[in-house]
Amino acid sequence: MPTGAPNAQRVFITGASSGIGAALALRYAAQGAIVGLLGRRGEALERLRAGCAQPERHRCYVADVSDAAAVAMAAQQFLEHAGGIDVVIASAGVSVGTLTEYGQDVPVIVDIFNVNVLGTVFTFAPFINAMKNQRTPARLVGIGSVAGIRGLPGAEAYSASKSAVITYCESLRLELKRHGIAVVTLCPGYIDTPMTRANAYRMPFLMAPERFADAALRKIAAGNRYAVIPWQMGVVAKFLRLLPNAAYDGLFANAPQKKRRVQA
Repeated sequence: MPTGAPNAQRVFITGASSGIGAALALRYAAQGAIVGLLGRRGEALERLRAGCAQPERHRCYVADVSDAAAVAMAAQQFLEHAGGIDVVIASAGVSVGTLTEYGQDVPVIVDIFNVNVLGTVFTFAPFINAMKNQRTPARLVGIGSVAGIRGLPGAEAYSASKSAVITYCESLRLELKRHGIAVVTLCPGYIDTPMTRANAYRMPFLMAPERFADAALRKIAAGNRYAVIPWQMGVVAKFLRLLPNAAYDGLFANAPQKKRRVQA
């Protein structure tokens, strides 16, 4: 473990180069944590590290979360640097409109699942044995979405991938409970990030990433099994779960759609 940090939390975050991941990294660093920052853009990661408290303690790893071997290598390097792990946050994600009727959207759908679903698996996998073998409690944090509660038009891949993340984390939570490893599922609503700024429609309860990070850190520290942030979107999520299919279809069939990556 780095000198001078005997009781510091050890936190590994994917998707750290911007948005939610970057906000979480800054908050953990401000609390004195040792943070591993993984993302695809090396320059952005280095800028983020420089802006963290005690930047020399943190490490940057340039990798795509859909590359299992690259993520595993970064995880091993961070474990050696930090001397263990307390929190792993799978924050990397892709959100873009898709329509299965267009053949050019099929590889986009594959990419979304590779990053959002398999990327979460590849992020958690290298840390679980280390968590089992250490005496200190640890947490795995998956980032779902309110969009994963029910399917949204024009967001087939994103809604389905986030639904898969929610269910995957639920299964993992049950499996790892006996090992003392907590699995926390966080479902953001609309957070003001580069991902959502591409949306050309009204976003209710839009939240600054810094406020999201503050709320997320509290949920993670408490070991909450599942939480929607902000809380107002949690009310919406509960309503959507209970809504009969016919009523849901009537309300959302003509909802505004996210722009596709490749427009027909």
